[in-house]
Amino acid sequence: RTVYGRVDIDMIAGPSEVLVIADGDADPRFVAADLLSQAEHDVLAQSILLTDSAALADAVAVELDRQLALLERREIAAQSLADFGLVIVCDSLAQCVALANDFAPEHLELLVADPRALLDGITAAGAVFMGAYSPEPLGDYMAGPSHVLPTSGSARFFSPLSAESFLRKMSLIEFSRDDLALLQADVRRLADEEGLTAHGAAVAVRFEEGSL
Repeated sequence: RTVYGRVDIDMIAGPSEVLVIADGDADPRFVAADLLSQAEHDVLAQSILLTDSAALADAVAVELDRQLALLERREIAAQSLADFGLVIVCDSLAQCVALANDFAPEHLELLVADPRALLDGITAAGAVFMGAYSPEPLGDYMAGPSHVLPTSGSARFFSPLSAESFLRKMSLIEFSRDDLALLQADVRRLADEEGLTAHGAAVAVRFEEGSL
């Protein structure tokens, strides 16, 4: 049952962050551009690349330098990359996924040949961007889902803001006598284990002789 009324909403908001998982087939220009699109937010923004290809990591480093020089906000982006940018070469894409789940990023890009093959392994991210033509700025401006996203690892326990965030819910429990009879022994056993005898008695009394 949904109840409309006062709700409390809280999550860690900012600084902005992107984590890109890229394989050896990824275009280093795309990867660098996507990292910079977060780095230009502010000097605290975090841009991380996880890849199983050392060659791609080297190519992205070259592209970062080239594209950075062209940015209007290059001083901000450069400081962000210097302080909070990371390029990590992993042994496998599976290791990239495991590390991504540890980071639990606000934005996660899967710039790999088959992003859906990695998706099942992703357990913590604010928003996941699939493939080379789903860059994170699409989520900022046009894609549609909420872009109020958890940051600083809070995607492990928070979801993006949605209409449901403004609703309160109540559980409704309705058993018949026959329904309760099926479970009453288990309820009483659990109550006894906790030493909460009144809990067990509240169930047992309903099956005593003379009960309605």
